[in-house]
Amino acid sequence: MSDTPDEHKPQDLAGAPAEPAPNPEPAPEPRRPRRLAVKALIGLYAASLLAAGVLLLRPTAKEGPKEKASIKLPKGLLSSGKKEYVGVVQIEGAIFQQDGGGVWAKGSGAWGKRLERLAKKTEVKAIVLAINSPGGSVGSVQELHALLARIRKEHKKPVVAQLGDVAASGGYYLAVACDKIVAHPGTLVGSIGVIFNTMNVEGLMAKLGVKQAPIKSGKMKDIGSMTRPMTEEERALLQGVIDNAYGQFLVAVADGRHMTVDAVKPFADGRIVTGEQALKLGYVDELGDSWRAVQLAAELGGIQGTPEVYREGEALSGIMDMLESRLAFMRGPDLGLLERLGALQPAGLEYRWRP
Repeated sequence: MSDTPDEHKPQDLAGAPAEPAPNPEPAPEPRRPRRLAVKALIGLYAASLLAAGVLLLRPTAKEGPKEKASIKLPKGLLSSGKKEYVGVVQIEGAIFQQDGGGVWAKGSGAWGKRLERLAKKTEVKAIVLAINSPGGSVGSVQELHALLARIRKEHKKPVVAQLGDVAASGGYYLAVACDKIVAHPGTLVGSIGVIFNTMNVEGLMAKLGVKQAPIKSGKMKDIGSMTRPMTEEERALLQGVIDNAYGQFLVAVADGRHMTVDAVKPFADGRIVTGEQALKLGYVDELGDSWRAVQLAAELGGIQGTPEVYREGEALSGIMDMLESRLAFMRGPDLGLLERLGALQPAGLEYRWRP
């Protein structure tokens, strides 16, 4: 007898033909990386914010200093008139070569470029350096300090430091490079000194079953390692490095404030003082607000009448800071955690107040 189609169908335990297996559902399409979506949102949001910023930051009639926001001003805008300006650059936060890779450039390099642009504008007769910073890395602070000295010498433009909430350690190091220093009575000033932060996570790594085994060219190559105790020889070497950088700080303050190193030393143990105390110590020239700093800069720059203010690079920076904070939640928790952990252990010397 010939086979029928039913004879070749799979049978279940009762002998009845088994139901054919359902076709598998098609695999879901792979999701596009979330980062692409974030970038698209950033582009759209940035465009809307920039459009709003142009409207919000147009000069308006008001009492006090007149200001011009630097939102891609047309070439020659400043040079088209005969007005004279006081340029303002804001130093905000810790001073490092880069500031966390944010959407809008910050750090000593970006601040330096803003200062250089102001120095080259013939209509800008004086500069106010608004400082609100606890300091930062030694190299970045000294780079800006040297630039300020060069602006004063080569461009013949006076620079006035206006101290905000904090101008400590490297923040104050920048202030002493200026012609005059204006502080609020309650500004935290000082913290003259150097710090090299280390931590030891050897116990934590042991609990995790992890042990580092470096291969190095010399015994000092991994000095400051977090995974082993520091030797006395290493501690002595680091102390020598710190003492040398500390001496450089003392000389910078003494030269900038027209004092002797011996006169600076008694209050250069890392302590902070208020602006009112700093005035008595000779650390600042006078107490006042940001407008007083602008007036003083105008006087030193020979500007007659009520000075107008040109703020370099702050308008877009503020808008992009707002954008970055609004979209921070889309970056994911892991990246933020890594950034915070990295900030705990910066490499190198710092002119920085770390309460």
